[in-house]
Amino acid sequence: MNDTNQASTQPAGGPRVVARNDHPISRANISSNALKVLYRLRDSGFQAFLVGGAVRDLLLDLHPKDFDIATNAHPDQVKQLFRNCRLIGRRFHLAHVRFGYEIIEVATFRAAHTSIDEDNSVDEGGRVLDERGRILRDNLYGTIEEDVWRRDFTANALYYNIEDFSVWDYVGGVEDARNRVLRMIGDPETRYREDPVRMLRAVRFAAKLGFTIHEATATPIPKLAWMLDGVPPARLFDEVNKIFLAGSAQPAFELLERLQLLEHLFPDLASALQEAPPASPARELVRLGLQGTDERVRSEKSVTPTFLFAILMWPAVLRAFAKHGQASDGDPQYLLEACDQVTSRQQQRVAIPKRFTLPLRELVGLQPRFERREGRRALRLLNHPRFRAAYDFLVLRAAAGEADPELAKWWTDIQSASADERIARVESAAPSQGAASDGPRRRRRRRRRRPPAAS
Repeated sequence: MNDTNQASTQPAGGPRVVARNDHPISRANISSNALKVLYRLRDSGFQAFLVGGAVRDLLLDLHPKDFDIATNAHPDQVKQLFRNCRLIGRRFHLAHVRFGYEIIEVATFRAAHTSIDEDNSVDEGGRVLDERGRILRDNLYGTIEEDVWRRDFTANALYYNIEDFSVWDYVGGVEDARNRVLRMIGDPETRYREDPVRMLRAVRFAAKLGFTIHEATATPIPKLAWMLDGVPPARLFDEVNKIFLAGSAQPAFELLERLQLLEHLFPDLASALQEAPPASPARELVRLGLQGTDERVRSEKSVTPTFLFAILMWPAVLRAFAKHGQASDGDPQYLLEACDQVTSRQQQRVAIPKRFTLPLRELVGLQPRFERREGRRALRLLNHPRFRAAYDFLVLRAAAGEADPELAKWWTDIQSASADERIARVESAAPSQGAASDGPRRRRRRRRRRPPAAS
């Protein structure tokens, strides 16, 4: 990483080799299990490199989350070397070497691009593309020189060689990592057309690492954002989780808006925010919610997609609820209907599993119940399985200026009160507090008794 190149070489047609003395990567910061895999591959006569984000993070003095390995050994050969290995993947076979809870992913070098047939669908090497140029299937193996051109960004295309502990750089990734620049390898528009999710990866890496997206890499994104509409919703769910649960949700959200990607992931949310004033409670709720999510991730506290999607869908739910107008009459059932409508539309873009949408629906449905504070019936809410998540959301709404701060304080205080104090508080509460929000109570209809059958 030093400016001196005394120990670095640039072979003709090869990589810039940054020798051990010229970079800060130490084996002490590499997973011991990853080192075991690297050494065994090397000792078996194969090339073995630590690759991608792990090398980038180690260069930046960060702690990598995963340690991925690239090799010229084919998946079947990797499996023969490791009994704790299984092969996965349909589009491109990968070897997963398991050490307890840690999985080291081993990928065989992939081949470079070959010419496309006249029908624009299958090339001579077996690559299958759709009419837009998006790769559908690619199982080609190649060399490290070819593999590097298949990676997305220069800072992710670095190889740490276990043979001599050097870093191999074919595309200027060392300099880009040092300058915190995110630059696409190859022509950005072509690469985005091959796989539109690369646009989301650009946002994720830029937000997570504090990188600036290179102008040529950023410029085509708004023009090609529509291509996300053709990506399977299940895949987008995985990408959304990676973006918003990595500790950098707030800057990522701002990038998604600026690059016009948000409207293709969360169209209802984008519309609701466009209609709302700049300093509206809706926008403030999203900002504070994502900020809180980032703080929890950095503090290594648990985070759940349920609360995340509640943040991202709530402005749209309120917008749909408001359209009911006077028909709602404060009935919480209409709020649930609005939630169902927004969720149904959202599923068409991002497929949120039911294990998250069902508790989200409960969280939304509990919000009107916080308004009712009189009578012992109010205390039952404290025992609801979703109380804590719903209460946290109420506090967030109050902080954003949407809910009454006094209401949030009342529910905060009552949680720490003794049983007697709780009863005293709810019995002294005025009946008018929030009664309207639960809607008029319906009388129970008496069941008619059937006349006895004639004998």
